Amino acid sequence: MTLRGKSSGPRQLKVRVRSGKKRSQSSKLWLERQLNDPYVARARREGMRSRAAYKLMEIDDRAHFLWKGACVVDLGAAPGGWSQVAAQRVGAPEQGRVVAIDILPMDPVPGVDFVSLDFLDQSAPEKLRDMISGPADVVLSDMAANATGHAKTDHLKIMALVEAAADFARGVLAPGGSFLAKVLQGGTEAELLASLKRDYKTVKHVKPGASRADSAELYLLATGFRGASS
Repeated sequence: MTLRGKSSGPRQLKVRVRSGKKRSQSSKLWLERQLNDPYVARARREGMRSRAAYKLMEIDDRAHFLWKGACVVDLGAAPGGWSQVAAQRVGAPEQGRVVAIDILPMDPVPGVDFVSLDFLDQSAPEKLRDMISGPADVVLSDMAANATGHAKTDHLKIMALVEAAADFARGVLAPGGSFLAKVLQGGTEAELLASLKRDYKTVKHVKPGASRADSAELYLLATGFRGASS
Protein backbone atom coordinates (compact mmCIF):
# COMPACT_ATOMS: atom_id res chain seq x y z
CA MET A 1 0.00 0.00 0.00
CA THR A 2 2.33 2.67 -1.25
CA LEU A 3 0.96 6.18 -1.30
CA ARG A 4 1.46 8.05 -4.54
CA GLY A 5 1.09 11.76 -5.11
CA LYS A 6 -1.70 12.83 -7.42
CA SER A 7 -0.59 14.01 -10.84
CA SER A 8 -3.01 16.93 -10.74
CA GLY A 9 -2.49 19.94 -8.56
CA PRO A 10 0.69 21.60 -7.33
CA ARG A 11 3.52 19.41 -6.15
CA GLN A 12 3.99 19.46 -2.39
CA LEU A 13 7.20 21.19 -1.45
CA LYS A 14 9.59 19.43 0.88
CA VAL A 15 9.73 20.96 4.34
CA ARG A 16 13.21 21.74 5.62
CA VAL A 17 14.00 22.41 9.27
CA ARG A 18 16.62 24.92 10.30
CA SER A 19 19.25 23.86 12.78
CA GLY A 20 19.02 25.65 16.10
CA LYS A 21 21.22 25.96 19.13
CA LYS A 22 19.09 23.47 21.04
CA ARG A 23 18.48 21.05 18.14
CA SER A 24 21.01 18.39 17.18
CA GLN A 25 21.58 17.35 13.57
CA SER A 26 19.93 13.98 14.24
CA SER A 27 16.89 15.73 15.73
CA LYS A 28 16.72 18.03 12.72
CA LEU A 29 16.79 15.09 10.30
CA TRP A 30 14.15 13.19 12.31
CA LEU A 31 11.84 16.23 12.35
CA GLU A 32 12.27 16.76 8.60
CA ARG A 33 11.43 13.12 7.96
CA GLN A 34 8.29 13.38 10.08
CA LEU A 35 7.12 16.59 8.42
CA ASN A 36 7.59 15.13 4.94
CA ASP A 37 6.20 11.66 5.63
CA PRO A 38 2.89 11.06 3.77
CA TYR A 39 1.81 8.42 6.29
CA VAL A 40 2.32 10.83 9.19
CA ALA A 41 0.15 13.37 7.35
CA ARG A 42 -2.46 10.72 6.59
CA ALA A 43 -2.55 9.62 10.22
CA ARG A 44 -3.26 13.20 11.29
CA ARG A 45 -6.02 13.57 8.70
CA GLU A 46 -7.70 10.28 9.56
CA GLY A 47 -7.34 10.48 13.33
CA MET A 48 -4.97 7.52 13.67
CA ARG A 49 -2.59 7.42 16.63
CA SER A 50 0.50 6.67 14.52
CA ARG A 51 1.73 5.92 11.02
CA ALA A 52 2.23 2.33 12.21
CA ALA A 53 -1.53 1.84 11.82
CA TYR A 54 -1.08 1.66 8.06
CA LYS A 55 1.50 -1.11 8.37
CA LEU A 56 -1.03 -3.32 10.14
CA MET A 57 -3.78 -2.34 7.69
CA GLU A 58 -1.67 -3.39 4.72
CA ILE A 59 -0.53 -6.67 6.25
CA ASP A 60 -4.09 -7.58 7.23
CA ASP A 61 -5.44 -6.54 3.81
CA ARG A 62 -3.21 -9.26 2.39
CA ALA A 63 -3.52 -11.98 5.04
CA HIS A 64 -7.02 -11.33 6.51
CA PHE A 65 -6.32 -12.47 10.08
CA LEU A 66 -8.34 -9.71 11.78
CA TRP A 67 -11.99 -10.75 11.50
CA LYS A 68 -15.23 -9.66 13.13
CA GLY A 69 -15.56 -11.24 16.54
CA ALA A 70 -11.87 -12.07 16.98
CA CYS A 71 -10.01 -11.65 20.27
CA VAL A 72 -6.73 -9.74 19.85
CA VAL A 73 -3.84 -9.10 22.24
CA ASP A 74 -1.66 -6.10 21.30
CA LEU A 75 1.82 -6.15 22.90
CA GLY A 76 3.71 -2.86 22.99
CA ALA A 77 0.57 -0.98 22.02
CA ALA A 78 1.37 2.69 22.75
CA PRO A 79 0.51 5.13 21.28
CA GLY A 80 -2.34 2.96 20.02
CA GLY A 81 -2.25 2.83 16.22
CA TRP A 82 -2.40 -0.96 16.00
CA SER A 83 -5.06 -1.14 18.73
CA GLN A 84 -7.21 1.30 16.76
CA VAL A 85 -7.00 -0.80 13.61
CA ALA A 86 -7.59 -4.05 15.49
CA ALA A 87 -10.64 -2.67 17.31
CA GLN A 88 -12.17 -1.42 14.07
CA ARG A 89 -11.60 -4.67 12.20
CA VAL A 90 -12.77 -7.11 14.87
CA GLY A 91 -15.74 -4.94 15.87
CA ALA A 92 -14.69 -4.33 19.46
CA PRO A 93 -16.26 -4.24 21.93
CA GLU A 94 -19.64 -5.36 20.55
CA GLN A 95 -18.36 -8.30 18.50
CA GLY A 96 -14.64 -8.75 19.13
CA ARG A 97 -12.20 -8.02 21.92
CA VAL A 98 -8.89 -6.13 22.02
CA VAL A 99 -6.58 -6.22 25.03
CA ALA A 100 -3.43 -4.09 24.95
CA ILE A 101 -0.31 -3.64 27.09
CA ASP A 102 2.62 -1.24 27.14
CA ILE A 103 5.14 0.02 29.65
CA LEU A 104 4.28 3.52 28.40
CA PRO A 105 0.93 5.20 29.14
CA MET A 106 -1.67 5.22 26.36
CA ASP A 107 -4.76 7.39 26.00
CA PRO A 108 -7.95 5.32 25.91
CA VAL A 109 -8.85 3.75 22.56
CA PRO A 110 -12.56 2.95 22.04
CA GLY A 111 -13.16 -0.78 22.38
CA VAL A 112 -9.70 -1.53 23.81
CA ASP A 113 -8.88 -2.71 27.35
CA PHE A 114 -5.41 -1.41 28.23
CA VAL A 115 -2.98 -2.17 31.04
CA SER A 116 0.15 -0.08 31.67
CA LEU A 117 2.76 -2.72 32.48
CA ASP A 118 6.09 -3.97 31.14
CA PHE A 119 5.36 -7.10 29.10
CA LEU A 120 8.59 -8.62 30.42
CA ASP A 121 7.32 -8.27 33.99
CA GLN A 122 6.67 -11.73 35.42
CA SER A 123 3.07 -10.81 36.20
CA ALA A 124 2.23 -9.57 32.68
CA PRO A 125 1.32 -12.84 30.89
CA GLU A 126 -1.06 -13.91 33.66
CA LYS A 127 -2.58 -10.44 33.79
CA LEU A 128 -3.28 -10.54 30.05
CA ARG A 129 -4.73 -14.05 30.26
CA ASP A 130 -7.08 -12.87 33.00
CA MET A 131 -8.13 -9.89 30.86
CA ILE A 132 -9.02 -11.98 27.80
CA SER A 133 -10.57 -14.75 29.97
CA GLY A 134 -10.21 -17.34 27.23
CA PRO A 135 -8.16 -18.08 24.12
CA ALA A 136 -6.99 -15.32 21.78
CA ASP A 137 -7.26 -15.42 17.99
CA VAL A 138 -4.45 -12.97 17.25
CA VAL A 139 -1.34 -11.83 19.10
CA LEU A 140 0.30 -8.65 17.77
CA SER A 141 3.72 -7.36 18.81
CA ASP A 142 5.14 -4.07 17.61
CA MET A 143 7.51 -4.02 20.59
CA ALA A 144 10.99 -2.60 20.09
CA ALA A 145 13.81 -2.00 22.55
CA ASN A 146 15.54 1.37 22.68
CA ALA A 147 18.12 1.48 19.88
CA THR A 148 21.80 1.54 20.81
CA GLY A 149 23.10 2.29 17.32
CA HIS A 150 24.99 -1.01 17.32
CA ALA A 151 23.24 -3.24 14.76
CA LYS A 152 24.08 -6.60 16.33
CA THR A 153 23.08 -5.48 19.83
CA ASP A 154 19.81 -3.99 18.59
CA HIS A 155 19.05 -7.19 16.68
CA LEU A 156 19.59 -9.34 19.77
CA LYS A 157 17.44 -7.06 21.92
CA ILE A 158 14.47 -7.07 19.58
CA MET A 159 14.76 -10.82 19.01
CA ALA A 160 14.53 -11.35 22.78
CA LEU A 161 11.22 -9.47 22.71
CA VAL A 162 9.98 -11.47 19.73
CA GLU A 163 10.85 -14.75 21.46
CA ALA A 164 8.98 -13.67 24.59
CA ALA A 165 5.97 -12.63 22.48
CA ALA A 166 6.04 -15.92 20.54
CA ASP A 167 6.15 -17.91 23.77
CA PHE A 168 3.17 -15.96 25.09
CA ALA A 169 1.25 -16.50 21.84
CA ARG A 170 1.91 -20.23 22.03
CA GLY A 171 0.17 -20.31 25.40
CA VAL A 172 -2.92 -18.23 24.59
CA LEU A 173 -3.78 -18.69 20.90
CA ALA A 174 -6.71 -20.78 19.80
CA PRO A 175 -6.12 -23.29 16.99
CA GLY A 176 -6.00 -21.41 13.68
CA GLY A 177 -4.76 -18.24 15.39
CA SER A 178 -2.17 -15.78 14.09
CA PHE A 179 0.98 -14.13 15.41
CA LEU A 180 2.50 -10.93 13.97
CA ALA A 181 5.71 -9.42 15.35
CA LYS A 182 8.26 -6.79 14.39
CA VAL A 183 11.80 -8.02 13.74
CA LEU A 184 14.89 -6.46 12.15
CA GLN A 185 16.52 -7.32 8.86
CA GLY A 186 19.28 -9.80 9.44
CA GLY A 187 16.82 -12.62 9.67
CA THR A 188 14.83 -14.28 12.39
CA GLU A 189 16.92 -16.55 14.60
CA ALA A 190 16.95 -20.06 13.14
CA GLU A 191 15.76 -21.73 16.34
CA LEU A 192 12.78 -19.38 16.70
CA LEU A 193 11.89 -19.71 13.02
CA ALA A 194 12.02 -23.51 13.25
CA SER A 195 9.73 -23.53 16.30
CA LEU A 196 7.25 -21.21 14.60
CA LYS A 197 7.16 -23.45 11.54
CA ARG A 198 6.32 -26.36 13.83
CA ASP A 199 3.58 -24.38 15.55
CA TYR A 200 1.99 -22.65 12.53
CA LYS A 201 0.94 -23.71 9.05
CA THR A 202 2.46 -20.63 7.38
CA VAL A 203 5.39 -18.45 8.49
CA LYS A 204 6.81 -15.59 6.43
CA HIS A 205 8.52 -12.20 6.60
CA VAL A 206 6.64 -9.19 5.23
CA LYS A 207 7.59 -5.54 4.74
CA PRO A 208 4.57 -3.30 4.24
CA GLY A 209 4.78 -0.22 2.05
CA ALA A 210 4.16 1.97 5.10
CA SER A 211 7.53 0.88 6.51
CA ARG A 212 10.16 3.41 5.56
CA ALA A 213 12.42 2.19 2.77
CA ASP A 214 15.54 2.96 4.81
CA SER A 215 14.22 1.15 7.89
CA ALA A 216 15.64 -2.24 8.88
CA GLU A 217 12.29 -3.38 10.26
CA LEU A 218 10.42 -6.39 8.92
CA TYR A 219 7.36 -8.18 10.24
CA LEU A 220 7.15 -11.87 10.98
CA LEU A 221 3.68 -13.25 10.23
CA ALA A 222 2.69 -16.73 11.39
CA THR A 223 -0.82 -17.98 10.63
CA GLY A 224 -2.74 -21.19 11.21
CA PHE A 225 -1.66 -22.00 14.76
CA ARG A 226 -1.69 -25.78 15.18
CA GLY A 227 -2.52 -25.74 18.88
CA ALA A 228 -0.57 -25.65 22.14
CA SER A 229 -0.01 -29.42 22.11
CA SER A 230 1.77 -29.36 18.71
